[in-house]
Amino acid sequence: MNQLAIALLLSFSPISELRGGIPFAIANGINPFVAFFSCIAINSLVAPIIFLFLETAHKKLIKNKVYKNTFNKFLKKIERIKRRVGKAYTSYGLFALVLFVAIPFPSTGAWTASIVAWLLKLEKIKSILAITLGVIIAGIIVSLATLGIIKLF
Repeated sequence: MNQLAIALLLSFSPISELRGGIPFAIANGINPFVAFFSCIAINSLVAPIIFLFLETAHKKLIKNKVYKNTFNKFLKKIERIKRRVGKAYTSYGLFALVLFVAIPFPSTGAWTASIVAWLLKLEKIKSILAITLGVIIAGIIVSLATLGIIKLF
């Protein structure tokens, strides 16, 4: 499989997102600008896809007992994040959502932010724009760290 395609899959994955895609691409000789823009583009698609899924398919799938049980278990796990982000959102608005995605730590990417934004019933378009801005900032941080320009720790 093409190295860029693998980097894009990593960038779209809820586990690695940009934190895996950009370093993988750069480590495999892909131009850093190509890696940055490609991985940013694919990771930015997460928010609209999550909102689309949760607004349409979820309504139909929730009638299925297995799906409903799995989704309810997931909701219990994300409840802690929902409370934290909810408090921050009340105080800081969309800026909190941008920061949540922009900080390249595990479980603070576009997937989690999109689900939390949906759970909190935040405005879809503003949330998608905030998440996309966070993805861009995270991509800059990860790219600079991967290239050794900045040191995170």
